[in-house]
Amino acid sequence: MLKILLVTTLLATPSLAQMQHTPGMEMDGGMSTVVGSSPLSEPGQSAFATIAEVIAALEADPNTDWSKVNIDILRQHLQDMDRVTLDSVAVAEEVEGGVRFTITGSATVAPSIERMALGHASVMDGTDGWSYSGEIVANGATLTVLVPDADLAKLKAIGFYGLLASGPHHQQHHWAMANGLGMGT
Repeated sequence: MLKILLVTTLLATPSLAQMQHTPGMEMDGGMSTVVGSSPLSEPGQSAFATIAEVIAALEADPNTDWSKVNIDILRQHLQDMDRVTLDSVAVAEEVEGGVRFTITGSATVAPSIERMALGHASVMDGTDGWSYSGEIVANGATLTVLVPDADLAKLKAIGFYGLLASGPHHQQHHWAMANGLGMGT
């Protein structure tokens, strides 16, 4: 994964030899620094952008305890999110009062599925009157979600991937992970 990240970064970044010096660009120690503003707001790929946002917030907080900061655990969680979202298969089975999702993937993806499904069950259980439970199965996990009758159509509509993306807990979860406050994957 690191090799892919490095190659992607190198391909996406023009080499210094190809860069032309333009007004507003200063060369400092072999690295280029663009001075001034940019019309861009996205600093790159999603995981990169999340980490960049966390670093900026940590640097802006004079009370940051750098001895507790752990960006690597956040990066690992973001990798899990990508693997589960992009490389797993979720099959929904209606059960009394809800839906059981069986989420599976390759040997590389299965551990991410386990962490994400079981972690989501523990964090979200009880939210909005929804009951979450998960268990490990071959090549992944199951996530059973029981909801009030009025919410069953919503649960079926959003499915497993919608469940993972729902709710405003992700930012707090990522912030806690980066700050060493627990809430691991």
